[in-house]
Amino acid sequence: MSTLNLGVIGNCSFSALIDPKGRIVWCCLPRFDGDPVFNALLAGQEDPQEGLFSIELEGLAETEQHYDPNTAVLITRLHGSTGSLEIIDTAPRFFWRDRIFRPQTIVRRVRPISGTPRISVRVRPTFAYGTVRPQITRGSNHVRYVGPETTLRLTTDAPIDYVMDETFFNLSAPLDFIFGPDETLSGDVGSVARDFEERTADYWRSWVSNLALPFEWQEAVIRAAITLKLCTYEPTGAIVAAITTSIPEAPDSGRNWDYRYCWLRDAFFVVRALNSLGTVQTMENYFRYLMDIVADADGGHLQPVFGVGRERDLVENILDNFAGYRGMGPVRSGNQAYEHYQHDVYGNVILGAAQIFFDRRIQMKPTIAHFRLLEAAGEQAYKLYNTPDAGMWELRSRSRVHTSSSLMCWAACDRLAHISARMGEEARVRYWRERADEIRERILAESWSEKRKAFVESFGGETLDASVLLMTEIGFIDARDPRFISTVDQLEKGLATGPHMMRYEAADDFGKPEVSFNICAFWRLDALARIGRTEEAREIFEALLKARNSLGMLSEDTHPVTGEMWGNYPQTYSMVGIINAARRLSKPWETVV
Repeated sequence: MSTLNLGVIGNCSFSALIDPKGRIVWCCLPRFDGDPVFNALLAGQEDPQEGLFSIELEGLAETEQHYDPNTAVLITRLHGSTGSLEIIDTAPRFFWRDRIFRPQTIVRRVRPISGTPRISVRVRPTFAYGTVRPQITRGSNHVRYVGPETTLRLTTDAPIDYVMDETFFNLSAPLDFIFGPDETLSGDVGSVARDFEERTADYWRSWVSNLALPFEWQEAVIRAAITLKLCTYEPTGAIVAAITTSIPEAPDSGRNWDYRYCWLRDAFFVVRALNSLGTVQTMENYFRYLMDIVADADGGHLQPVFGVGRERDLVENILDNFAGYRGMGPVRSGNQAYEHYQHDVYGNVILGAAQIFFDRRIQMKPTIAHFRLLEAAGEQAYKLYNTPDAGMWELRSRSRVHTSSSLMCWAACDRLAHISARMGEEARVRYWRERADEIRERILAESWSEKRKAFVESFGGETLDASVLLMTEIGFIDARDPRFISTVDQLEKGLATGPHMMRYEAADDFGKPEVSFNICAFWRLDALARIGRTEEAREIFEALLKARNSLGMLSEDTHPVTGEMWGNYPQTYSMVGIINAARRLSKPWETVV
């Protein structure tokens, strides 16, 4: 049965998912939202026959998988009746000729460990979202997979006949496989593969060595930070919400969405988490992406999600040729959310850009022109803060004045007041402070339910929603305010199951949610720590860490009863939660005996 216990490799241009048997089961090219040339994850079969790249060990009995410490280099070991082998998977990324080298290439190095393992190599990409099988041609040391619009090449020192015929043979010496563009290698495959792997590992170790880590939970934070970095699309600065599409939020729920795009909401949280660890390059790249989006809007409507190349029209389609994860379709490409009105987007844009005006480490210096573009987004926030929208949970069949959207509109005006002061625009400080104060008073009056003794999901509403926990995280209200403390108590009673937390209690377009949303659990523990219940928060954090898979990663959702991971993977929101919680809860090293 397929699971989300999958390793991730990538290089900030593309990524791939590898299962415990060492099979590449998901890889989109030429970028995150491109054609999934390896797509077995969504085939709905236990032993998929197409859309994968596998090194099959005869008599396989046991597998183990881990990362080379502090890197994105994945190591899989297979043990069986004929022997044992090791697969080292890399997406090359390193400095070359004074710039980052990140080809759309997968390097697989296979090494015998013991015995004489007998292996079969199966390379079966497809094109056009699984509807076209490639034409296959061969050379002396390579195989070409010719599609309607692109051609991919596998270069190897394995016997080409055995690779093409998927014949079992004895692995008596190391073999190397380089899969990617239809280009001739500059050297022999073994030397290139070794060089790419070693230089990539060195790059990641150097990157990790510069992280400002909390004292506790460092291994978890490092893996989360690397995973977030792998979800960035460096050519434009975009950040995808997840690498996959259509992993159901819950079994047979139909809540299957394509997350291979840049939600401005999610991206803000990623940038902030990486900034907190001292890595600011992602913020600088994302700032450029944001400024282009805001400039395109010309002071008007901002949609909540874009393609990684700033594509606007992410038309949603159902791909009937895929059965779906565990056969649980539908499988979708595109996302209808691009049509939504989600008013929190204006706050998320300004929050995502604000630090660059204050951080002396940033090489790019923001200008008054950047400030004016953000002010245009702020004007939209003020205009729309008390009007109905789809909300941050992207409800498709109803609209309300959502508290979370109004909250982010307040944040837009509040941060613009701070930026105005930084830019020496005193008149604009007063202008934006007056608007922020107006929105704040409206939220406090309209979103508080005396009946529920809590801030609720919408103005005048009565249902609970975990998103109001962001009130303290973005500085809207003091955590010790009795109203916020009461809200936390009510949310725990209504939405929490052990360490897990539902998004909301009301039924939505698909009925009542049955799984917990991981980021909400992290918002909960952050709130607990802020109001002084730190030991409870630590206990919850430890429990959430146990909900990760064996490689230290989380998807979007966790089933509160079975503990199984659901939803798209790896989910940036969830990995952000690990970093934020560790920084919030870690004890300083001086206090540890």
